[in-house]
Amino acid sequence: MQPTMLIVDDDTSNLASLLKIFERLDLRALPAADGSEALKTLREKSVHIVLTDLMMPGMSGVELLKNVKALSPDTEVIMMTAYGTIERAVEAMREGAYDFVTKPFRRAEIERVVTRAIEKQTLLAENRSLKEQLKDARQTHSFTGGIIGNAPALRQVLDVARQAAPSTATVLLMGESGTGKELFARAIHRLSPRVERPFIAVNCGALPDTIIEAELFGAERGAYTGAHATRDGRFMRAHGGTLFLDEVGELAPHVQVKLLRVLQSGEFERVGGTETLRADCRIIAATNRDLEQAVKSGDFREDLYYRLNVIPMTVPPLRSRRDDVPLLADHFVRLYANKNGKEIAGLSSRAREKLVDYAWPGNVRELENTIERAVVLSKSEILDETDLPDGIVDEARAADALSFPIGTPLEEIERRAIRETLRFTDGDKKRAAQLLGIATRTIYRKLD
Repeated sequence: MQPTMLIVDDDTSNLASLLKIFERLDLRALPAADGSEALKTLREKSVHIVLTDLMMPGMSGVELLKNVKALSPDTEVIMMTAYGTIERAVEAMREGAYDFVTKPFRRAEIERVVTRAIEKQTLLAENRSLKEQLKDARQTHSFTGGIIGNAPALRQVLDVARQAAPSTATVLLMGESGTGKELFARAIHRLSPRVERPFIAVNCGALPDTIIEAELFGAERGAYTGAHATRDGRFMRAHGGTLFLDEVGELAPHVQVKLLRVLQSGEFERVGGTETLRADCRIIAATNRDLEQAVKSGDFREDLYYRLNVIPMTVPPLRSRRDDVPLLADHFVRLYANKNGKEIAGLSSRAREKLVDYAWPGNVRELENTIERAVVLSKSEILDETDLPDGIVDEARAADALSFPIGTPLEEIERRAIRETLRFTDGDKKRAAQLLGIATRTIYRKLD
């Protein structure tokens, strides 16, 4: 979007000089000789920045400021003032002016102030856009309870989850650590007929082999040291509901045998017991291991693998859904700002770019931890790249190469190609258009 600037000054020579300065900055600059003409323009056109003289005949700059804020609250107003009226300029800032420059002003100074105001406008527009996208994402995927994003790779998995949820079929969630496999498991449970019954989760990789069997199937009194009473395992606790077996690939061979039996017949015995028990629960398993390779190496039972792999779903890593990074980051900023009682307006454009460029080997979990750290340690209302860890700031993707998964919609390919080319040219739209082989006006149209 090309920013529009309205310059208000009753001095025609000064007005002409300012118009030339800002036209060179690729701004759409509009002139107005007084406050009344300025307000007429504001009613007819969308204006991002108003640069106005403070002392003008008829309507003063302060009066114009109040009218501008009434018509367009998001429009930033910058005052031009002589040294003798600086106090009135400060008063104007109390009324909502963004900043002021003193006459005779230096070109570099006025360009700097206007550029900062435009950056603020851009940040506000990006935050509004992200809020709308986040709202749409939450409405579209309201059942997911924390799964945020609109990337095609994510939508595809969500569609499978919706279809699988009403059934009783076993689901195997695959994907790297930190991608949110448990969120998908809970979403499937939430959409299933078992939603009123328990959702029980167990991390098979976090418990020792000597304990996991008793945790899953229960134990009789005296079955092992410390077993002072008979107790039910996770299968019985999940009766009628859903049992989520996280990191199922870490199960010891003897536990795999007992799990296979439950999947085949629904029957099992407590550790140290002889009574055959039955549990009616839907199994959702998850793993970050390649179970096919584990079967080939003999670390995982082939028959158990096929029992678990009835409906396979691969949760995509964050690096394959980069367009979701700003949505997730904005969500986490809000979450941890509220938790820590901090007033954080959002992320700067540069910080957002760094987050999108980073590969996120730890996926959504790493992004969440990064944003929490930034919110807690930040001393300003805007999270900038200086609030991010050095490793994220220093990492940069190659600017001259883009790759897309097979099946990526053309609209997304086009959007990313334009965005990355603009980043490569530091926002120079004419140069970006030349590199892409399209007209400059096409760039503006696509950005709008």
